[in-house]
Amino acid sequence: MQRLYDFLRRHPTGVDTFWALLLLGLSVLSSAEGSTRGGTALKIVVALALSTVIALRRRWPEKMLLLAAATGVAQVAFDVSPDVSDFAMLVIIYTVSSGNTRWASRFALVGGVLASPIAAVRWPTPHSELGSTLLGAVFVSVPFVLAWVLGDSMRTRRAYWAQLEERATRLEKEREQQAKMAVTAERARIARELHDVVAHNVSVMVVQADGAAYVLDASPDQAKQALETISSTGRKALTEMRRLLGVLRTEEGGESGETYVPQPDVEQIGELVEQVRGAGLPVDFTVEGAPRPLPSGVELTAYRIVQEALTNTRKHGGPDVGASVRLTYFDDGLGLLVEDDGRGAQHELYEDGGADGMGHGLIGMRERVGMVGGTLDAGPRQGGGFRISVLLPARSGR
Repeated sequence: MQRLYDFLRRHPTGVDTFWALLLLGLSVLSSAEGSTRGGTALKIVVALALSTVIALRRRWPEKMLLLAAATGVAQVAFDVSPDVSDFAMLVIIYTVSSGNTRWASRFALVGGVLASPIAAVRWPTPHSELGSTLLGAVFVSVPFVLAWVLGDSMRTRRAYWAQLEERATRLEKEREQQAKMAVTAERARIARELHDVVAHNVSVMVVQADGAAYVLDASPDQAKQALETISSTGRKALTEMRRLLGVLRTEEGGESGETYVPQPDVEQIGELVEQVRGAGLPVDFTVEGAPRPLPSGVELTAYRIVQEALTNTRKHGGPDVGASVRLTYFDDGLGLLVEDDGRGAQHELYEDGGADGMGHGLIGMRERVGMVGGTLDAGPRQGGGFRISVLLPARSGR
């Protein structure tokens, strides 16, 4: 049955032709019995025309509507009384009203409404009163109106389903675009995290390694302490990198079998400052206001901003540089102020991504702050050095 159904859907004109031949056969049989009005030949011509309307209604609906209208006018003009072939007029009214050609649909409705009164006047029932004739005309008009209503309802339903399909297609494309954007954003986030981890910890390790090499012979104890700092810093960097890479390896909903350390937050800024002090950079750290919990994204951003700022101070501040970090808790957010009294970085190093185009400078900071809806102000400090001022909202998001 399914194959037969598919075959019929692929050959609509063939199906219509079958019904047209059946209608023509019935009309010829009724005409062969003779009629009181009009000749048999005229009835066969009308039946052929209306059968053609049935056969080609889906291929040329507007033309077949005009052919049906012309055939109806010819019936009235040549006194060919209605018979079974006139059923084609109901079919063509349904066909054009279910299409998208509005003039044809209106023309079919008007023609269907007028067909019955015209037939009642042209072929009145003998010995019938005027009221009965009008009532019969109205009753016969009902099938034409119902055919038009059914076709228009089908047109509306098709338009609705087409709109749903278009919307589903559009949503699918938007979902694919959002997935690509999410992948891009996740890559950028991981790149920022890796940059912060590697840049900070490797910078500390390089400084300690240079110091250990310098005092190895003169002060073995100081060199040993520097090597211990290198070891602890390297372990910390490896732990954070395992956390990042482990998240990438873990499938959604799966278990990795490893325990990852939590993301850095504001409370760990003190440990970060102590680590930087141990690397030889004097840092003054103060906290103002009453500490309170903040969104994890805001706390991670604050930690990474301080980490990046102190790393840049160590890299670009020059000898004998000192820094200060101040956290200020406001009612509506958290303020960060990181300053140093060094020589600062060149303009192209902190604004244009590095002299070689490979650095990040403040670009990564601005991206982090922008993701949580904060503001960042950075630049050379009056009197020398560099200054970074950040205001983060109490609620993460733009």
